[in-house]
Amino acid sequence: MFRSPLGQKEKFIMKSMATIGSIALICGIAQASPFLGATLEVVNIGDQGTTYRLFAQLEAGARIDAVYGNSQSELRFSPREGRSFYQNANGGPTSKEINSNFFPFVPSMEWDSYVSIGAYYQNGAPFGENNLNNIGINWASFEGGGDLVTDNGSWFVTPDDAQGNELNGEVFLGQFTIQGSNGDFYDDMDIQFNIQGKDADGATWNALGVGWIPSPGALAVLGLAGVAGRRRTRH
Repeated sequence: MFRSPLGQKEKFIMKSMATIGSIALICGIAQASPFLGATLEVVNIGDQGTTYRLFAQLEAGARIDAVYGNSQSELRFSPREGRSFYQNANGGPTSKEINSNFFPFVPSMEWDSYVSIGAYYQNGAPFGENNLNNIGINWASFEGGGDLVTDNGSWFVTPDDAQGNELNGEVFLGQFTIQGSNGDFYDDMDIQFNIQGKDADGATWNALGVGWIPSPGALAVLGLAGVAGRRRTRH
């Protein structure tokens, strides 16, 4: 069982229908693009639940332009049975609706569940602005604490938006607070998503089916990947 104390990051790996359970092929796919994997970091444990932040790990100079689901590989963020996403009435489904100026007045709003690319909040921090857009996603279930699923939708930024650029090797993709969490993120959430971006030379790349790899070999890789612990300061 993998537990995630406050400030600890856990790494998971891109899976592929053709390579589940194959360590060598998984590593080969990961090296074919600037996408190096993804991490979940625990940033708060409180009355609202356990709050995770999701980051994509990229090579220097790379960026992310879109997180999406399609008919080939759906996007899915689902709380496990007996759990739900915490949703604050003052927030919204994306970082464009998260006004950090309200946090002193509504402290629980800080732990709302929402998606993004790069920018943590409406003000664009740690970038100058937040130009996130979305299309083809029905947010009703997610905003009610349930699944976020689409096979024909995306949240995205344009290639001119700085917030898609990697910052210290990572790009923030969303915050998810799990009510009923036991502190084990494998038990808390089912995650699968696809990402599109550009490498340092401006070439477009895609990573399909990023998510858990539920096999003994994959768990061994996760263990070897190690855990980097650090507390993220508020932006």
